[in-house]
Amino acid sequence: MSIEDDIALLERVPTLRLLGSDSLRMIAIGSEQRNIQSGETLFREGDTADCGYVVQRGALSVSDEGGAEIVARPSMLIGELALLVEMRRPATATALEYSTVVRISRSLFQRVLESDAVAARRLRDEFAHRASRIANDILMAGAKLTS
Repeated sequence: MSIEDDIALLERVPTLRLLGSDSLRMIAIGSEQRNIQSGETLFREGDTADCGYVVQRGALSVSDEGGAEIVARPSMLIGELALLVEMRRPATATALEYSTVVRISRSLFQRVLESDAVAARRLRDEFAHRASRIANDILMAGAKLTS
């Protein structure tokens, strides 16, 4: 794939779209592509997380020991929080079919944010909005449980 194809893929990811085309170009140039065979594990729950992955092609099951599962398909970002902070993987990702992912390292992502203050503010605002929405959902659920 060309850099332009990679940028187009990254633009389809809601969180990454906030960064703008210049930042996405830097990410596209600095990221790595990885092919995963059906049944192969991309990462395991508890592994150190130092990157996020954008599904380029195929599908991956992302599941935790508690039984929660999502299927990550093209243009989905797996491990979004790992782009910002040191953490352990909360789930295991396994390819359901031959798949390709774009690996974005935390160090690359942080360099991009350091070089583009406007993009960093947009991302911060999005995360603050999400946190507020989650807090509101928790309050609403709590109110329903106590009534």
